[in-house]
Amino acid sequence: MQSLVLGDVYSVSVYLKILYFPSSFPHQMLCVGILVYFNPIPLFVTWKIGRDKRLRGCIGTFSAMNLHSGLREYTLTSALKDSRFPPMTRDELPRLFCSVSLLTNFEDVCDYLDWEVGVHGIRIEFINEKGSKRTATYLPEVAKEQGWDHIQTIDSLLRKGGYKAPITNEFRKTIKLTRYRSEKMTLSYAEYLAHRQHHHFQNGIGHPLPPYNHYS
Repeated sequence: MQSLVLGDVYSVSVYLKILYFPSSFPHQMLCVGILVYFNPIPLFVTWKIGRDKRLRGCIGTFSAMNLHSGLREYTLTSALKDSRFPPMTRDELPRLFCSVSLLTNFEDVCDYLDWEVGVHGIRIEFINEKGSKRTATYLPEVAKEQGWDHIQTIDSLLRKGGYKAPITNEFRKTIKLTRYRSEKMTLSYAEYLAHRQHHHFQNGIGHPLPPYNHYS
């Protein structure tokens, strides 16, 4: 249960930094941060680990949620219940990076190629070989980070969504695709500790905090 407390505090700290330190971020990030504080919004929480920032967990929702409850739920879910990875452990903390992506500007498009790599996230809906409806998504940064073009991204997303049959161009044309954008902020664990320590001293306590005190 101790790790559950960390997840919430750690992700919320990303947002506190956006909301209260505007000089550190682009103006549009500050505006988005203030708006979603009051308005429900879809969001994803992504964890990466190590110098090469390997994916460690990523789960979110396309349903608009209150910021506090959304962060709490999906920070914990992505850290502990992503089926692709084992639950995070305390030993991993110093090497972690946490990102919060706020999803905006959803647009249904007629052509599955009508989106821009590195700009749009995409969500696809398709009928698999068993006749079941399936969905899958990649956030805007994924295709660019992997060096994929449009077709490679679509095909990878189909496989992610569980499609096992051969992928033809005719099948790609049956995909229902929604493109969207996101505002993303990332914080390393070291930055989190420094931010927390700063406010600890600012509040007049005046002595260092144990790095794992927030697990208690």
